[in-house]
Amino acid sequence: MPSLPVSFRSFPLRVVATLLLALAAAGLCLALHTPLPWMIGPLLAVSIASIANAPTASATVLRNAGQWVIGGALGLYFTPHVVALVAGIWWAIVLAIVWALLAGGLFGLWLERGHGPRMPHVPERSMRATAYFAGAIGGASEMTLMAEKVGARTDLVAAAHSLRLVIVTIAIPFAMQWSGLHGLEINPPSVRNVQWGGLALLALATGAGALLMRATGRNNPWFIGPLLVAIGFTVSGVQLSAVPQWLSNAAQLVIAVSLGVRFSREFLHTAPRWLLSVACGTLVLIAVSAGFAFLLAWGTGLHPATMILGTSPGGIAEMSITAKVLQLGVPVVTAFQVCRLVAVLLLVGPMYGWLYGRR
Repeated sequence: MPSLPVSFRSFPLRVVATLLLALAAAGLCLALHTPLPWMIGPLLAVSIASIANAPTASATVLRNAGQWVIGGALGLYFTPHVVALVAGIWWAIVLAIVWALLAGGLFGLWLERGHGPRMPHVPERSMRATAYFAGAIGGASEMTLMAEKVGARTDLVAAAHSLRLVIVTIAIPFAMQWSGLHGLEINPPSVRNVQWGGLALLALATGAGALLMRATGRNNPWFIGPLLVAIGFTVSGVQLSAVPQWLSNAAQLVIAVSLGVRFSREFLHTAPRWLLSVACGTLVLIAVSAGFAFLLAWGTGLHPATMILGTSPGGIAEMSITAKVLQLGVPVVTAFQVCRLVAVLLLVGPMYGWLYGRR
């Protein structure tokens, strides 16, 4: 890697430069009327810049703050009526969890069968674990940590999840916009006006929730903690404040930046055939998940677009943001994604031991 100019060796300066690039990309997407301009524009711009070996950088504190904002904003949708609606379709959520485990398992098996013979330098057990955790529909960091414990190639697992997440985050919003599926939200947030005193109290309470989740070792603490606290306020009828739109836009931008900096020039050289298989498999996974979503929509009476986002193989924050911006059943999508995330984190590891532990 060529040496960087002195002015760009400082991590804070690299973070600022990356944010300015992301902001410019968001402005361009706004002018072009693309879906999710504050997420897709920065994600594409920062990913391309990172692959081009530009000195991009993302600050963890900003990513955490972005998840904090989005989690708190989504919790405002969970009115008592919405909670009753979600509880009434618990069986659909269970089916979605089973579907995610099955689809991820088949994806991993396909990767193993296709790449095991092509990677003779990778031991069979390691290749099996690599493919299994790369195919699982879960968080990238959590799946990578689980894979490391059983001797998998963590670089391939992390690359697979990063690529899958980016493909889903870009493909599904564009598909929704082109098909005209947006603006269908029938359950708006409980409070729509910004009250600065209430917003400060909401920030303090949700921040405390995030810190508590982090202290107890929970996954995604900066998203799940604020989400649960905000849900608690909303369900109990306490209306503190809405989240300003500009703050939600900024949160989308920093989350997109944190995804984009995962890519690098070395990323493309990490088993290119593997990445191609992951990309093709992800597109197939999106298509079959959409078919499953239509079945759930028929059974629940909910709109297919909402079910597509709820069952898509994307990340919880990204799909919930998509639902929020496009107004597509935010609480239902969030409930499906959160329940699936928790179930996958709890079950994927034990299932690997059950399936392959004795081999």
